[in-house]
Amino acid sequence: MARTGPQRYPGASTTYWYGSKYPGSAMESNVVVWHTTEGTSLPTYGGGGSAPNFTAKPDFSAQQLVWYQHFDFDTSARALVNQPGGVETNTLNAVQVEIVGTCDPAAHKKWGSTPHLYTPELPDWAIRDLAAFARWAHEQHGIPLSSGLTFKPYPSSYGANGVRMSNAKWSSFKGHCGHQHVAENQHGDPGALPMAAILARAAGTAPDTTPTKEADVPAYTSLGMTKPMTLQPDTWKTIAFDTEWVDDLKQHYDGGQTFATSAHYNGVLYVYTDDLARGDELQIRLVEDSIAAGRTVKAFPPTEVIGSSGGTYSYIPAVGVIGKDRRVKFQVAHYGTGPLVLKRAELKAHLWAL
Repeated sequence: MARTGPQRYPGASTTYWYGSKYPGSAMESNVVVWHTTEGTSLPTYGGGGSAPNFTAKPDFSAQQLVWYQHFDFDTSARALVNQPGGVETNTLNAVQVEIVGTCDPAAHKKWGSTPHLYTPELPDWAIRDLAAFARWAHEQHGIPLSSGLTFKPYPSSYGANGVRMSNAKWSSFKGHCGHQHVAENQHGDPGALPMAAILARAAGTAPDTTPTKEADVPAYTSLGMTKPMTLQPDTWKTIAFDTEWVDDLKQHYDGGQTFATSAHYNGVLYVYTDDLARGDELQIRLVEDSIAAGRTVKAFPPTEVIGSSGGTYSYIPAVGVIGKDRRVKFQVAHYGTGPLVLKRAELKAHLWAL
């Protein structure tokens, strides 16, 4: 079966990739099944044996979701029960997303002050990032921004819960559902996930209520790296922006690497090279430097770019918040057999000063 549309979600890390170990079945996804991991860390999924297509893990300091991709978008994952003699589940055009967190009020109470996501009380930034995924799945793969299902709170969502689909309904369903709705399954996750709010945000019919300082218009930054940069294999190197078109907040110095400090930021980095060999890997990541320590203290999961025939273009989202004691910048590395020249990079971002 043909798999149309991009198979990798922009910005998602493939550090825990299971597609080679479990090739799965090709399909054209028209359903998103949402899960919760019922934990606070990225699961091992038994080495991939019960993995979804994606895991969304909260970064509470940056107020954003960090995405991990385990299988291609249109390849069957392994997080659903599939009983013999009934309908297909994992392979029936369902792309699956696990949210690191809980839907269980007992776990929510037990974890107390330990930072975690509780689906009935998701922060606005988590709804924003889940909506961004739903919007991308709609724009790139045609998955409807609709559900029509009730997301019951756990534990009443477990088992025969009154909202679980029959085999026939599951076979014809398109749109967004939870594990609690899937035929042949007993699970009750993701509980009372605010699906309507997520889909409304994705469709642009709900306002973005992410707090901004005085709700003012964001500043704008437009920077470029126009002098080619040579990369040695297996070595991270920081992108220095030698061209500054716009820098409203004056957070980038002439020829410098930092593009934001003491700000919320939301933008995208575009990169181009024409000598990345077909199949070779280029990685790009955001890092934070401590101003006091004068060194990198945090590295975010990288985005992986695979070389294609001719020039290789890619774009990397940059979303987060950086404190006044930190600076944020981009680093790049490649894993070919010899030097690689990064020809061009451009960053365009909105900034809200803290």
